[in-house]
Amino acid sequence: MTAAEPIAAGQNRGFGVDVGGSGVKGGIVDLDTGKLIGERFKMLTPQPATPEAIAKTVAEVVRHFEWTGPLGVTYPGVVVNGVAQTAANVDEAWIGANASEIIGAALDGQQVTVLNDADAAGLAEERYGAGRTESGVVVLLTFGTGIGSAVIHKGVLLPNTEFGHLEVGGKEAEHRAASSVKERKSWSYERWSEEVTRVLVTIENLIWPDLFIAGGGISRKSEKWIPLLKNRTPVVAAELLNEAGIVGAAMAASGDVTH
Repeated sequence: MTAAEPIAAGQNRGFGVDVGGSGVKGGIVDLDTGKLIGERFKMLTPQPATPEAIAKTVAEVVRHFEWTGPLGVTYPGVVVNGVAQTAANVDEAWIGANASEIIGAALDGQQVTVLNDADAAGLAEERYGAGRTESGVVVLLTFGTGIGSAVIHKGVLLPNTEFGHLEVGGKEAEHRAASSVKERKSWSYERWSEEVTRVLVTIENLIWPDLFIAGGGISRKSEKWIPLLKNRTPVVAAELLNEAGIVGAAMAASGDVTH
């Protein structure tokens, strides 16, 4: 999409940017439907992925659309009141950095809401995707290099859950059941699903969710492993896939959904 592309008058819009270890992508979101208005725009994540370098890249993505309204940005780590507390797949200089202020400064003081990437995906899936018909507790888990998590109840997010670091049978959950473990150990879906089941059972015994949503790249092959899971809570595949972070970030910028 270009800035010249027309947008319907009165359309409820937001803008989100999803920051990842390999790419920074963003777009304008129709907040009534959860759909992107036009195509997303993506740039490579700068290396090293320092706060200043990421902020500059986010600013370029935003300016590609000439967007000037509230802006939501995801971050691959824990974020508390706009300040990054951990760093995953980005430079360690992020730890303790005020992400909202740094990114806002790169955009001449534009208002910026920063939240964890899995939290953003969870918000989007709960409202527009696989969890839209569930009124209870929804847990999104992203299976990738590690395991990200989000917990939402009736549209309210419990921010910065780190279920990937839960101890399950003497190991962190993500060291047991991330999709990267399956790849590294050349496990079958049957073998890997045993480990995923152990993680899900641990989580459901702690908070008794009504629904699990499985995200991450491996969710595209959900038919090969979700039917093999033996936990009690229903598990469904994420629907929004690569757009979930952008949509959730735009949601966060439109109102206080992170607290």
